[in-house]
Order: sequence, then structure tokens, then C-alpha cells
Amino acid sequence: MVDMTNTNTTTTTTTTSAAVGDTAAPKVAIVTGGSRGIGSAVSKRLAAEGFTVVVNYAGNAAAAEDTVAAIAVGGGTAIAVQADIADEHQVAALFDRTEEQFGGIDAVVNAAGRMALSPIAELDLQQLDDLHRTNIRGTFVIAQHAARRLRRGGAFIGFSTTIVTTQFPTYGAYAASKGAVEAMILILARELRGRDITVNAVAPGPTATDLFLKGKTPEQVDALAKNPPLERLGTPEDIANVIAFLTGPEGRWINGQILRANGGMAQ
Repeated sequence: MVDMTNTNTTTTTTTTSAAVGDTAAPKVAIVTGGSRGIGSAVSKRLAAEGFTVVVNYAGNAAAAEDTVAAIAVGGGTAIAVQADIADEHQVAALFDRTEEQFGGIDAVVNAAGRMALSPIAELDLQQLDDLHRTNIRGTFVIAQHAARRLRRGGAFIGFSTTIVTTQFPTYGAYAASKGAVEAMILILARELRGRDITVNAVAPGPTATDLFLKGKTPEQVDALAKNPPLERLGTPEDIANVIAFLTGPEGRWINGQILRANGGMAQ
């Protein structure tokens, strides 16, 4: 999951030029939390698949600009747009900016999220409120705008976590917030009946991002890496591959599902 610290900020953008020689209008994707970790990998992969990508970020403009620059080096087109995903006004501005510049939206990937680890008995309730504001309210706000604005043939992808299944201690608040995300997916898919829009969520297992590795000893990381039958941590690119499938033509029959991308760690 991509770390996205929520701040009340105004929308700003950074742009790149379209690839030379483009003749057909590309599809357009918004990736929240797209500046770092899994979100950055998703942004780059979708750009490689031909999407124009809107890289949303909350506070780290430099990281967002790095992702946009990497996409430009690969010949793609991207902009960076700042918005707090739990603020409906900033999200409206994010979607407005995308439609105004690129004419429509074909995929929305909500990779932004927050994690707080603590035994349930000891968790500070302000941390709980902050976590749920991003992971539940933020997902809901992004899903609302995706449902209203995605073009026919589009895709919405939320992010859950394999922790919902593994139920590890200290993950109670985080798992609860992601369980709420999973509860929305099939309902939203059914509410969009007749519009040819798919709605799914990806639930990564342990993935080698800065957020995941922070505060863990080498022994803890090694133990988690040995848990899946494939005996390694996932990579951001592993998750980006799943997103590319779900937003591409091969994934159109997958709808209303939670895909646990964890190397066989859990169902």
C-alpha cells in the first residue's frame, strides 16, 4: 500500500509533452498515491501500456515529479496533481483537471492509503480516525467520482490487503479499514450495471516498498518473505502487472472481485 499523508492543499500540476508521433488519443488513468511505491509502479506501467496518467499525490511533490519524469523518459504523457483523496472538493478538482486537459477518464486506480499498526487495546483513536479517513472515506470519495465520470468501457480499481485474510496481530485497525473497501467492490460493480465499467480491488501481500520495510528488522523481513510458496516478497511491479491486466482488454470479464496478489500466501 502506498503511504499518503493527508494534508489540506490546493491542486497543482506538472506536465510532460505527449510522445512524438502519437496519432490516436490515448486512454486516460488517474492513479491516487501515484508518486511512490506501488502507486508509482502502477503509474509507470499504465503509461507503458499507452495510458496518459494523472499522478495524484498528497504532499510529496518531488516524488510525483520524479514519477512524471520517468514516464516522460519512456515516451509517455503524465501530469502530477495534488489532492487529499478524503476531501471531496479537492477530488472534484482532480477529476475536473483530468477531464479538462484530456477529455475524459478511462481508469481510476485508488492506490493511496495509510497504515497504523498497534494492538487494538493500545491504538490511539486519533490514529484510527486518520487511518479510516484516508482508507474508507478516501476510497468512498474516489469511488463516487469514478462512478460518475468514468467513460464506458472504463475500470475502477481499489486497494485492499491480504491482511484481511491473514489477520496478523497489530493490524486490526488497518484490516478493518480494508475490509470496508472490500465491502464496496461488488456493490459498486452492480450499481454500474449497463455501463460496461469494471470494478475490482487488488489485495497485495507483503511487498517490498519503503513503507513496508520501515521499522522491520532483516529477520522480520526474511520471515515474511519465506511465507508465500514462492519464497519472496512481492515487488511494486508485481502489483502493477495485476493493475495492467485489470485495466486492459484481457481483464474485461473480471468484475466485482478481490484479487489477492500475494504469491500464494493466503486466499
